[in-house]
Amino acid sequence: MLGSTLLTLSIVLVQSTPAPAPLDKQGQKPHSVDAEVAEKLLQAKRIFVESFGDDGINKTLQAMVIDAFRTSHRFIITENKEKADLILKGAALERTSQELHALGSATAVAGAAGGHSSTISGNAGSISGSSSGGFAARSLGIEDSQASTETISDARMAVRLVSSDGDVVWSTTQESKGAKFKSASADIADKIIKQLLRDIEKLTNKPASEVKE
Repeated sequence: MLGSTLLTLSIVLVQSTPAPAPLDKQGQKPHSVDAEVAEKLLQAKRIFVESFGDDGINKTLQAMVIDAFRTSHRFIITENKEKADLILKGAALERTSQELHALGSATAVAGAAGGHSSTISGNAGSISGSSSGGFAARSLGIEDSQASTETISDARMAVRLVSSDGDVVWSTTQESKGAKFKSASADIADKIIKQLLRDIEKLTNKPASEVKE
């Protein structure tokens, strides 16, 4: 009776124990895809920036992005692609338009005056008379107009960080119409690096097992 009770208890314990996670070929527990990607981003030190394009606008935007990454003091920008931990690829678009602003006002003042009188007198031998008259007119006009032209830039950029084995570890799309004391291209480069640093901070403060982004 005691033996059958122990056997039943053993079966219950075995059934309630969760199965261990399967091991990979190296005998290690596999990481989730998000955790693996996050690890590549967090360990990256050197970044190689690929050409955005051969035209002047794309070269300017690429230079702005490189400068923003360099001044962040978080990454080393390298021109040796073989030494890079991640490769930055991107596509950019910048449009420039002009808006005409005009403001005008006018003021006019006019006045007029006139008069006439006459007198005639006489007798049988003579006739005398007098006449007088006058007219005055006056007008005044003032016109004031102002015109100005404003140049508006609209920039949009999509970038991604790719590991040497081709995995996309981070991406973002930003746009800007410029900011105070900043052109649209400089502002959009600043937005990209700030977004990257914010995302890295989120990953740093979160255990790898909880990475869901």
